[in-house]
Amino acid sequence: MPDVLAPATLGPVRLRNRVIKAATYEKAARRGQVSDDLIDFHLRHAEGGAGMTTLAHCAVSPEGRTDGHQLVWRPEAAPGLRRLTEAVHARGAAISAQLGHAGPVADPTRTGLPALGPSRSLNPHSLRQVRTATTADLDRVVRAHADAARMAVDTGFDAVEVHLGHNYLASSFLSPKLNRRTDAYGGGLRNRARLALRIMRAVRDAAGDRLAVLAKLNMDDGVPGGFRLDEAIAVARWLEAEGTADALEMTAGSSLRNPMYLFRGDAPVREFAEVMPRPLRAGVKLVGGWFLREYPYRDAYLLDDARRVRAAVDLPMVLLGGVTTREVMDTAMREGFQFVAMARALLREPDLINRIAADPATRSLCDHNNRCVPTVFTGTRCVLREGGHGPP
Repeated sequence: MPDVLAPATLGPVRLRNRVIKAATYEKAARRGQVSDDLIDFHLRHAEGGAGMTTLAHCAVSPEGRTDGHQLVWRPEAAPGLRRLTEAVHARGAAISAQLGHAGPVADPTRTGLPALGPSRSLNPHSLRQVRTATTADLDRVVRAHADAARMAVDTGFDAVEVHLGHNYLASSFLSPKLNRRTDAYGGGLRNRARLALRIMRAVRDAAGDRLAVLAKLNMDDGVPGGFRLDEAIAVARWLEAEGTADALEMTAGSSLRNPMYLFRGDAPVREFAEVMPRPLRAGVKLVGGWFLREYPYRDAYLLDDARRVRAAVDLPMVLLGGVTTREVMDTAMREGFQFVAMARALLREPDLINRIAADPATRSLCDHNNRCVPTVFTGTRCVLREGGHGPP
């Protein structure tokens, strides 16, 4: 069994251990630029012992943002990105960038641009129509992913994580519920997977062996009629056959229709209402429990489904979901996973990996109240840490 805290290889990258700080949107960029707060956020995780930290959703094009301040892969962002990667490397950690297009999850009220999806629909958050993406739109988005991968190389990133989950653009095409197209991008699974496979090929060709390439793929949208595990296994096999991914990170849930399916634990309806614009607050308080459903938390809660993917492919895999202790990390290694990803536990305690290394019996203080989740609108943080005020 591999030692989760020993050095390991991910594609062309050597990591100091097998623990990855998962992408948690920081809400710390300013007007599309890297800020000191964003760098400090990742330095805490680098100094805290993670083998690699992940810069969360950087959009490949302006309409693919969920937030008007969000980073976009364009030349003016490059100096700040280099400053970020150099700072993390100086602390001994590697750094990955999550790249993708938010698709129907994008918020036109914040970006000033129409959201794109496989089919016309209504975004339940922004209450704006999602425009049907044309083939020209899709060709442009694929090229933008390749350009982003090249820029990630040039700005010093060690890896990129391609976002194929949570009903963002590629994931929305995979979903039979959201994708009602009748062209080459709709219908059967192979057609619905066409965009995801094209994106991965473009990123791999652009990155070559200069970056590790991870695919973050849904196993289950958590929505009736959505993308399910048997289809996820098929897509994982296609990714492996095409040689475009160095590792798979399996995830779950729909940012459009069922976000808590990923998080598990408490549903912070009141806290979500408080960060909404005033006209929406009453509505969130009234019907938020329908959208923000509660699912009981348990350690390694995605393991059962991820185990089935693990049995179907030989690619290295990252176990995400309820990784909070050395015991769970070791379970992942025994089950054949090569890496683990941690999110909420490291928001609560950025130095948790160093503390587990010093004492394997260390328990995470995270109680999965999920009040960190609404802070993606104000500056992502654990509300129980440092009084919960301002940047963490």
